[in-house]
Amino acid sequence: MRYALVAFVAGAALVKVFQHRLPHVVYQGTVAIALLLPIGATFYAIWLLWNEWVGGRELALFLGLYVATGLGTNVGFHRMLTHRSFEAVAPVKAIFLALGSMANQGRCIDWAAHHLKHHAHSDREGDPHSPMHGFFHAYAGWILRGSPPERERYCKRLLEDRLVLFFDRTTALWVVAGLAVPYAVAGWHGLLWGGLVRIAFTSQVAFAVNSIGHMFGSRPFRTKDESRNNWFLALLSFGDGWHNNHHAFPTMASHGMRRRELDPGGLLINLLERLHLVRDVKRPPERLVERRRRNEAFA
Repeated sequence: MRYALVAFVAGAALVKVFQHRLPHVVYQGTVAIALLLPIGATFYAIWLLWNEWVGGRELALFLGLYVATGLGTNVGFHRMLTHRSFEAVAPVKAIFLALGSMANQGRCIDWAAHHLKHHAHSDREGDPHSPMHGFFHAYAGWILRGSPPERERYCKRLLEDRLVLFFDRTTALWVVAGLAVPYAVAGWHGLLWGGLVRIAFTSQVAFAVNSIGHMFGSRPFRTKDESRNNWFLALLSFGDGWHNNHHAFPTMASHGMRRRELDPGGLLINLLERLHLVRDVKRPPERLVERRRRNEAFA
């Protein structure tokens, strides 16, 4: 049963890779189960806590891989790949792409294409995951619909990047690696906490940014959409919850724009820049920021 769960997660990753070659009902059914399986594993892990408290290794695997794969998505897929907020040396770029792929959020070029389309049509017709079509649609329903990513339109430059193409084509292998590592370290319980439960948490945070991040929070900048700053989401998503800041300045490397706006992803980029591992870090001029900032935030 345990190995069947791993096989199914890996198979679901392959379904995402080849989704447009499969009957739509097959895609929807597999992805629906893949979304529910980590959640079910999380409830199972909680049930196990009644009899046996989670061990230090399992907790360390959960937290460590949550941070690693979360930063892989947040900094690697989002800021580096999609918005070109900075350029990284090849080994660092490869590490970010590998960790982002382990998060089980689909192929990296598809991820970038969907996100760039979101920015192009944010909270208007054409936005793949706007709450204007309902909360569930913005949260996870859009994934079940299986809207094809417009790779040629939004990501032509990425289709010419050999390193990116390698990780895009080997997504399922990295998902399996993200499950194999915790299993190798701590067996079944490591796989449960560092694999399935971790995937459940990272997925829910990503879904929340797409939906709650356009519904609840403050709006210090005038934007043409409903993007919001939400400190709780920012804490869980390593800075992506400063969503209104991001929509006001999409290419900036740091989403937190004030001292009280903690942005671990931005801090990591700053550290890598000091170590000369990334370059061309994009930061908006302070005068432009202040000119666009509203005097009052509103909920």
